[in-house]
Amino acid sequence: MKAAILKSFGGPESFEICDVPKPVPQAGQVLVRVHATSVNPLDYQVRRGDYPDLVPLPTITGHDVSGVAEEVGPGVTTFVPGDEVWYTPQIFDGPGSYAEYHVAAESIIGKKPPSLSHLEAASLTLVGGTVWEALVVRAALRVGESILIHGGAGGVGHVAIQVAKAIGARVFTTVRETNLEFARSLGADVVIDYHKEDYVDAILRETAGKGVDVVFDTIGGNTLSRSPDALAQLGRVVSIVDIAQPQNLVQAWGKNASYHFVFTRQNRGKLDELSALIERGQLRPHVGAVYSLADIALAHALLESPNNGLRGKIAIAVEPRAHLISAKV
Repeated sequence: MKAAILKSFGGPESFEICDVPKPVPQAGQVLVRVHATSVNPLDYQVRRGDYPDLVPLPTITGHDVSGVAEEVGPGVTTFVPGDEVWYTPQIFDGPGSYAEYHVAAESIIGKKPPSLSHLEAASLTLVGGTVWEALVVRAALRVGESILIHGGAGGVGHVAIQVAKAIGARVFTTVRETNLEFARSLGADVVIDYHKEDYVDAILRETAGKGVDVVFDTIGGNTLSRSPDALAQLGRVVSIVDIAQPQNLVQAWGKNASYHFVFTRQNRGKLDELSALIERGQLRPHVGAVYSLADIALAHALLESPNNGLRGKIAIAVEPRAHLISAKV
């Protein structure tokens, strides 16, 4: 099978398309023909060497799969060959999804929502699971509460807006001017152009000084230390950013705030919850660009470049017909 092999840490050019043996499913595993995957910040962090102790080289990275079950190992009861599936491979535990085939444990695989193409489905598994973990499991966002989502036009942010609205929250988000209407189309109630207005000032004005119940940090910078200024009493801050940030949190103490740091965990349950939102018309991933597996380096370069103007996710078509809603079409 063809795979994008990372032979050394470095820039996007570190990938090499190679022929490698097709994996064989063991007990409790499913062999999946990968129709699509996508590119996440985690992927370029792995590629450039941010986690060298966790990533032995050479390796296949990639953290999204949408495809078709081709073979099942002994003991598998949920899937049969021909089933359309989606999932996030176990992070830092075996080869990833930048390949024509992937093997995964039955327990982390879900049935792909039939209304999504493979490109759309592959754009949602990691970010969707992350958003569910952050907003539902950790922040416990509730009906009638308010949330500030930083980076509402991005891969994670555009999903978070939709999930928060499905929960019944009032959604504030920060975007650049060119994405104001895009964020509104996703359901955001108050859209803040962060180049023109300080988000703390906007939040306090729109909430009559109360602040929001939850802040979802997808961008880093000084959001951990500034979030309490926009936070209501007993508010929660959830961050998925793993870079160093200023740590003066004295204002958080005065708000009785709680902080949650999220590194998503794989399980079928979150995928099933996302599927329910999709089938109710409350969630749809946005694919902003599509590349082939052979052009994985170009996809990484685009995502990693500042001010790339992207909305949503970059998808990778591993199988040329991945744009079709069903692999059986």
